[in-house]
Amino acid sequence: MEELPHLIIDLAYILIVAGAVTIIFKKLRQPLVLGYIVAGFLAGPHMPYTPSIMDSTSIDDWSQIGVIFLMFTLGLEFSFRRIVKMGLRPIISALLVMACMISVGSEVGWLFGWSDMDRLFLGGMLAMSSTTIIYKAFDDLGLRMQPFASNVLSVLILEDILGILLMVVLSALAVSRKLEGVELVNSLLTLGFFLLLWFLVGVFLIPLLLRRFRKYINTETLLIVSVGLCFMMAVIATDVGYSPAFGAFMMGSIMAETTDSERIISSISSLKDFFGAIFFVSVGMLVDPNILMEYWLPIIAITFAVILGQMIFGSLSFLVAGNNLKDSVKCGFSLVQIGEFAFIIAALGESLGVTSKFIYPVVVAVSIITTFFTPYIIKLSDPFFKRLEKIIPQNISNRKFAYLKRKHSVIQKKYNIRNAWKYLMKSILIQTVSYLTLCSAIVGASFSSLLPLSRQLCGHWYGNIVCGVITILLVAPCIRPVVVRKNNSIEAKYIRKFNKFHRLMLRLVIALKFYLGCSVIYYILDFLSPLWWFWHIVISIILMTGIIYNRRIKLMSIRIERTFRNNLQSKEENKRLPSYMRKLKGRDLQISSFTIPQNTKWGGKTLSQLNFGRTEHIHIAAITRGNQRINIPGGNNRIYPGDIIEIVSDEDGTRSFQMKMAQSVILVDESNLAKNKLSIIKIDISNMSPLCGKTLIEIDFRSRYNCMVVGIEDDMGNLQVTEAQRKFQAGERIWVVGEEADLAMLKMGI
Repeated sequence: MEELPHLIIDLAYILIVAGAVTIIFKKLRQPLVLGYIVAGFLAGPHMPYTPSIMDSTSIDDWSQIGVIFLMFTLGLEFSFRRIVKMGLRPIISALLVMACMISVGSEVGWLFGWSDMDRLFLGGMLAMSSTTIIYKAFDDLGLRMQPFASNVLSVLILEDILGILLMVVLSALAVSRKLEGVELVNSLLTLGFFLLLWFLVGVFLIPLLLRRFRKYINTETLLIVSVGLCFMMAVIATDVGYSPAFGAFMMGSIMAETTDSERIISSISSLKDFFGAIFFVSVGMLVDPNILMEYWLPIIAITFAVILGQMIFGSLSFLVAGNNLKDSVKCGFSLVQIGEFAFIIAALGESLGVTSKFIYPVVVAVSIITTFFTPYIIKLSDPFFKRLEKIIPQNISNRKFAYLKRKHSVIQKKYNIRNAWKYLMKSILIQTVSYLTLCSAIVGASFSSLLPLSRQLCGHWYGNIVCGVITILLVAPCIRPVVVRKNNSIEAKYIRKFNKFHRLMLRLVIALKFYLGCSVIYYILDFLSPLWWFWHIVISIILMTGIIYNRRIKLMSIRIERTFRNNLQSKEENKRLPSYMRKLKGRDLQISSFTIPQNTKWGGKTLSQLNFGRTEHIHIAAITRGNQRINIPGGNNRIYPGDIIEIVSDEDGTRSFQMKMAQSVILVDESNLAKNKLSIIKIDISNMSPLCGKTLIEIDFRSRYNCMVVGIEDDMGNLQVTEAQRKFQAGERIWVVGEEADLAMLKMGI
């Protein structure tokens, strides 16, 4: 009889225990994360009264897969646009909270005499609150829709993002075993390089490939492709010295910008839940009652540090970021726990071998205790604020630190030379850093892969020539935007209108950009060519000039940037479409939305009269008019200027309809519009005036003069609304609105 491997037996036991425990926790209305941890403790080697697993090594491998899936899903729910729309408040709050809690954790570790790495990792574990637990607490307490809850959830999203960066920094520090500023700066710069490189390449390539092969990708294939890309990036991240979780998050954030992100989340959710459960069960297996008894004092101290630290520093952070005192207190009291990220960072420290064995179970115990107290502390925020409100003056408790917002609004209203420089330099900096990052990656890949191959096939110097030519051709579309873009932008033209100093500074900026472009080419030539450095400079300038004026390179550069922008904006544009539009998008039939022009000949006509189905081979799916929506309109429905119509057709039919709609516009003579503009004049009523002693109704003023009396001026110069039944008196002054020709006739008659 064939014997089952220990892995299958262990997995069956773990899943049965986890299923039973989570049902109990679900009935008790407790977070499932705690249920998984308890299940892991029951199935682990430290529980003598229940059976335990046979091979923990395989479970550890599965738990690492769980971390990868958790980070990948987190990346899929991340959006750069969402972070930008949040504004400064959540960013300031998240940064302050994390900085304060890292300091609190480090100080607690120092009190107990722990090592530098233990203290550093402990601070990282305490820096982030549990998104899952807070979501659950808000739902149970009915607080999800309150205004302060949205602030908390925004900060939690940012904490998750910053937590990824913190993991990378901790990994770099753990490997170097140094905390010096230079090492930290180098680690951050390297991290920034890979972050930007992976984001730029991923956003350009992955949506492009998904669109190109969309008809071959069903739900099953999409799952396989997305998981494969996730693990590929995890391997790449590990190869360059980062954690696989970081790579998984990066791939998730890249795929979050695609139109298929919702389908990927739906298809991968079951895998994420399964492997995530394995991870949390493995966390529970590390809980050793003996260690908990030995370190009971640090557990209590860390628990109080988390609760009091978040209550004090969390509330202050939200207050400094611009929230009022009441919301700040509620937000700070909501963050009094640690969760998933604490376990991930603890697992990271243990896998790197830089933290002590007791850290993991201690943090798990603290997480369980703080999770239990979270709902009660959230409820405590209201009475605490009422007590605090009696002590603090009302003008301080209601005050908001809105200086940054006011300053920003003032800057937006006044467009001056300073703002022109600001916008120009910001755009130049973003483009320069992005394209130089791509250039560096292309040159590095070429010298490490292409150069050895070309030398092997063509010999040393001929191989250098082949590699140099190919490398320069590859980097040319990336160098050109660095040198040329924004030189003739609106801001640059605005700056050129000012004095010689600003024009000189603009020329220096353009010259610096040209120097950066030449430097890339010079580096390639200097690495591969035996010529004197002077000739490298001359050749670099000549090649850079040729790249600038080469039409093919220009078109290629524009096409690359346009594709990147379209990929980045495709998800946002896709969200504006109704769900049925999104399902048809990318197939032979497509649904498009058009706004009927104001001066169209179609205005007021029925769909039967227009007969689009026969002439253009299209179908009208819906008509939106203001707040009214007409689905599947019939032939008797009319369309009017400003209506938004949704049509179903193939690509040719859509293009034909768009051209016909443009041809239906009636051209308006702007000179006639100018002649028909309204004007206003003042008229003094004399005794001889036909208005004297009569009302507007008696005179039939509007029909007779084609004008309108809007008011009567009193002795103080104030205008009063006139009534149709009021009789005009001699000496009064009236204000009349009408076309200039009619007003001239009125003035002559009165």
